[in-house]
Amino acid sequence: MTVDATTGMKATVAWWELAGTGHTVESMRDYLRGEAVGRFSGIEGLRLKIWIADPAAERWGAVLLWESAEAAARPLPPRAAELIGRPPVQHTVFDVEAVVEGRYADAALAGRGALWEAAHS
Repeated sequence: MTVDATTGMKATVAWWELAGTGHTVESMRDYLRGEAVGRFSGIEGLRLKIWIADPAAERWGAVLLWESAEAAARPLPPRAAELIGRPPVQHTVFDVEAVVEGRYADAALAGRGALWEAAHS
């Protein structure tokens, strides 16, 4: 069996350097709360988006899992780049070699992460 890397699942990684932009991880969380989570939950072909941050290094980013190369190639709303004032310093699309789900206690992924934990504390 031959695998065609041009049509299979894709993963995208994007990173921004926030230093000098007037934004922090906390201000970007406001963007998540106010609009990003809702906007990205309706994107066709997006299986999963994980927003990631490194507050000590002033970095903000995302990892996206796409069901196809076609879905990964569609343009996304440029709102984060507009807020930050520049494109990401890294935006890379990878072929997905395999996906597995491990064993877990809570089946729901939506509503998890520092954004929601901070809202409940």
